[in-house]
Amino acid sequence: MNRLAATIPGVDHHRVSLNGTELHYVAAGTTGSPVLLVHGFPETWWVFHKLIPLLSEQHRVFAVDLRGFGDSATATPDHDSATSAKDLSDLITCLDVGPVHLTGQDISGPTTFRVAAAHPELVRSYTGIETALPGFGAETLADVTHGGAWHIGVLAAPGIPEMLLAGRERAFLADYAIPSLAASPDAFTDADIDELVRSYARPGAFAGAAGLYRSLLSEGEELRRLAARKLDLPVLAVAGFSDRTPATLRQVATTVTAVRIERIGHYVAMEAPDRLATALLSFYADIDRK
Repeated sequence: MNRLAATIPGVDHHRVSLNGTELHYVAAGTTGSPVLLVHGFPETWWVFHKLIPLLSEQHRVFAVDLRGFGDSATATPDHDSATSAKDLSDLITCLDVGPVHLTGQDISGPTTFRVAAAHPELVRSYTGIETALPGFGAETLADVTHGGAWHIGVLAAPGIPEMLLAGRERAFLADYAIPSLAASPDAFTDADIDELVRSYARPGAFAGAAGLYRSLLSEGEELRRLAARKLDLPVLAVAGFSDRTPATLRQVATTVTAVRIERIGHYVAMEAPDRLATALLSFYADIDRK
């Protein structure tokens, strides 16, 4: 727990106070349109550390630790995706770089969708990577009787993450969460796992994920109302081992480009950073030329 946070060359670390919390984010690149990368679970900004150098050659790139994750402030027990979305919209405003290519994955899907839907003036384009939305089928991911993941219910239940996962972070990450969803055995090194364990082993470190998973199980009707007016901005849907992302985003946006990255699992930025970068850079370039 006393080990310094991991970093990579060319990245600057920042902290900003907003919306009653403190967020940690990294920045790289000095030119080009801005990109904001938003992680899922069990992740932090670090899952983008292979991707950031590839994008920052052409873009200003920012990758944030959501409230309750990584080196951002821990979350309160009532945390939810609406609060997380307010954090992100405030962060984009604070960065003062104009509308961003908002790019989120996994459980950050509802949070980033909220930002794109409620604040289109802050978003140049929206990309969803291996994600789903409540109200459009994401709830089934928690249905263990039909192949859903048990950890969603564990995280969503008050007090249970602390009871079952605290002190067992390495076993949870290295023996279950990563190997169960990654198709590339070498995608995560020991050093990568060390960095994730470092952040998830701090007190209260599962509260952020708990709030987002509780939201996933309860916010379906709200997101359906929000999606009644479809996103009218360029949307990219990136699929790894599941076709859920394109199918979902086609229901909530008018113009969706779908990309399938073959022979990988769920952790696209870790398993196939080169191919993901190619897809993102092409998508961003098409938009920036207009």
